[in-house]
Amino acid sequence: MAERPYPILSAAVSLDGYLDDATAQRLVLSTSADLDRVDEVRAESDAILVGATTVRRDDPRLLVRDASRRAARTAQGRRANPLKVTVTRSGVLPSSSAFFADDGAEKVVYAATGCVDALRRSVPDATVVDVGTEPCMSRVGEDLAARGVRRLLVEGGSEVLTQFLLAGLADELHLVMAPFLVGDSHGTRFVGDGAFPWTSTHRAHLLEARQIDDLVLLRYALTR
Repeated sequence: MAERPYPILSAAVSLDGYLDDATAQRLVLSTSADLDRVDEVRAESDAILVGATTVRRDDPRLLVRDASRRAARTAQGRRANPLKVTVTRSGVLPSSSAFFADDGAEKVVYAATGCVDALRRSVPDATVVDVGTEPCMSRVGEDLAARGVRRLLVEGGSEVLTQFLLAGLADELHLVMAPFLVGDSHGTRFVGDGAFPWTSTHRAHLLEARQIDDLVLLRYALTR
């Protein structure tokens, strides 16, 4: 079996399982205390992965915010921020997005063959990797492992989370639940449909349940 990182899937959802609603404004699910928890997990990670839709819609910086955590990484001989990773079929990634900012973090883009050349021209400071006609999370994981990534934090969006779960590639799930309902089927669900490895007869193992403000963090082990 090819080597792969230890992926941790991280998401915040409403009580009815939505990552976002159908409006143009981003749905706020987390609190400052929970964002600080995520920042700690980022600081412990070698790479942070999000899908191209998340890059376009949310424009995340994907950096460690706390200066002391960045300093601790530097003292360990690592870069101040983890490797930033995204995956795209279309190659539609604005070069002006925060993902590609001149922030000292290395960037890797895993792209379908047809858009590789254009991306290499538009984002020359990022490493663009050809992963074939259809990006596959197992291939992405193998390449990241070859780059020295051992602990991978996957922050979304829904399609990426679904792919990792369907393929049985996730080792942990950190799921934060916000105390309200979205109630709109046009919103974005946590995951899409599929035959997932975890069923009523093959349950994930609950590692932790923790209250954070009015949120609840559920941390599950998905592998042994």
